[in-house]
Amino acid sequence: MLLAISCILTLLVDVPALAAATNNKKSQDPVLKGLPVTDLTADEAIQHALNRLAYGPRPGDVERVRQMGLAKWIEQQLNPKTIDDRALEARLTVYPTLTMSTPQLLAEYPNPKQAAKQAEQLKQQPTQMQVAQQQADAAVSAMARDMDGSNPTANEPAENDSAATTATAPADMPSPMKLNPPTPGAGRRDPLATDPNAVPRAISDDSKRPARVVEELAMAKITRAVYSERQLQQVMDDFWLNHFNVYAGKGEAKWFLTSYERDVIQPNSLGKFKDLLTATAKSPAMLFYLDNFLSVDPNAQQRLAMQRAMRRPYGYPPRPVPAQNKPQRGLNENYGRELMELHTVGVDAGYTQKDVTEVARCFTGWSIEKPRELAQFKFNDKVHDPYPKVVMGKRINAGGMKDGEQVLDLLAKHPSTAKFISTKLARRFVSDNPPPALVDRMAKTFQKSGGDIREVLRTMIYSPEFWSRDAYRAKVKTPYELVVSSVRALGTDVDTPMPLVQWVGRIGQPLYQCQPPTGYSDKAETWVNSGALLNRLNFSLALAGNKVRGSRSDVAALLGSENDGDARKTLDRAVQVFLGQAAPGTVDTLQKQLENPQVLQAKLDDPVKQLDLGVLTGLVLGAPEFQRR
Repeated sequence: MLLAISCILTLLVDVPALAAATNNKKSQDPVLKGLPVTDLTADEAIQHALNRLAYGPRPGDVERVRQMGLAKWIEQQLNPKTIDDRALEARLTVYPTLTMSTPQLLAEYPNPKQAAKQAEQLKQQPTQMQVAQQQADAAVSAMARDMDGSNPTANEPAENDSAATTATAPADMPSPMKLNPPTPGAGRRDPLATDPNAVPRAISDDSKRPARVVEELAMAKITRAVYSERQLQQVMDDFWLNHFNVYAGKGEAKWFLTSYERDVIQPNSLGKFKDLLTATAKSPAMLFYLDNFLSVDPNAQQRLAMQRAMRRPYGYPPRPVPAQNKPQRGLNENYGRELMELHTVGVDAGYTQKDVTEVARCFTGWSIEKPRELAQFKFNDKVHDPYPKVVMGKRINAGGMKDGEQVLDLLAKHPSTAKFISTKLARRFVSDNPPPALVDRMAKTFQKSGGDIREVLRTMIYSPEFWSRDAYRAKVKTPYELVVSSVRALGTDVDTPMPLVQWVGRIGQPLYQCQPPTGYSDKAETWVNSGALLNRLNFSLALAGNKVRGSRSDVAALLGSENDGDARKTLDRAVQVFLGQAAPGTVDTLQKQLENPQVLQAKLDDPVKQLDLGVLTGLVLGAPEFQRR
């Protein structure tokens, strides 16, 4: 505990200020050609890029980028389709749910209640063995009747034949054989005679539980972040998945998330914002999570009843409209509110509650067809509000589904959306309080390019603010970023990602489990507290010490053997490998731990102390320079 506290307290120090105090001269290294880097050295700039546009460097990444040139690496990341990622794709083949359609997932991983209902229905049906037994019993009964003479056969004349005669058995013929009669109740299911082939797959295979769908999503997410060469793509997928958050724990949403991430977020994360916005609006995951699939014109049911009543032949009076005894579905404003506040213009855009209501009216009828079977987008014109609306001073009267599409177009092009999205991107990639001048330039690019996300990122990346000393190591890693960057830094071989998924949740950010539509915060104060910091250090010690199941790290290979027995030199090597450069206060704190029994171990009968590389590396990963990016 004392060891942990002594290390994590350094996280509260202003690391950027300490870094600025170090003597870092401006570099004109050729590796920085084409980039407005003046405050950082070449190695710092490469580390900065790998920590902001990727999930941190793996062993050898800094050297590889240096040889390639930083600008070229950035351009490759901005165009991920040019990067070969087949090695990652091979790793993902162990997760079959990733390629399944939503109807397949609903069928293969049914709700336990539905599976139980299917099993109960199966009990009421005879098994294949019982059907065969019934047929055999019926055949034997027929044979018995034939031998009794009570049942005419094809070779005997029928009773109504004029030439028919009564057949009498000879006196010396033995009596007909007495066969066992059919078992009473044949066809009823014997609870002790279960046909294993008739057991539903969801019941017989425990891996076919619905939670497995989300588990595979989370494991695949970790795997992509660790092993993908398309690092910026993975960072942007996570950014938009958090921006357009959907909570997996809400009802059927868990079955919709696979298609949501695969077919909505990933293809559009570096494309046009309007395309991404429209895809999320029509996604069953978003429609279900924010209840828009339930939103209808409150007058629709009465209007439909009146239309049916008027459908009478000419000359007949209309039928009376029946009284409405069932509770009426009405307008749901959840999606309309979050669309404006969180997805587009932001809370400070000047819209009113009336605007929220009008937007909700525009999206009536945007629903899901058979949520528990097909789970596809469906527009139901019968429950759509057909009357004109006014949203933020603009008249919306396109009609039908086009009302909602017109709203999406209006919001995607709104200047407040350009600023809101640019601010969130700058906060994610630059600092918690991004420079207003940078945000303004990004917003102008957003509007000029028609919401081209790639171009907005390029404006940000090629800005002096992105490479400033103030931005360097100014962001605290989220739990997800910490876990992934630690695995990458150690070059850890991950066979089973689920323990890593669990560590992310333990530190405070369970994947796909953010309940409010705001998504997880990207600011330091959310993640910097004593409990979370202690869990961070515990994770670093566990991972470096090979105590995380399914993950194997070779710390000795990274630190080399030339410093064996020299604790000070080994520490210096660890700082160089994992931190690149550390503030004097960090180095002093780590050096004080070199005499700690957990770092230097010795047996009672052996005075030679052995350096525990796992503990030493875990402490270095717990340093503020690594906890920040």
